[in-house]
Amino acid sequence: MQKLVRFFKNESGATAIEYGLIAALIAVAIISAVSALGGTTSNTFQSVADGMTNTGS
Repeated sequence: MQKLVRFFKNESGATAIEYGLIAALIAVAIISAVSALGGTTSNTFQSVADGMTNTGS
């Protein structure tokens, strides 16, 4: 029973888990931003490429 009480009072693992959760949330935010901006950037480059192709004709 004492081992169980000590296990629940130990907070060193909780800090590591909190840092892991923060890192995961930051990673999700970065991935979301890159996905959203990636499509916009691709469309912009495609518009430039189309403009260059039409100008060369």
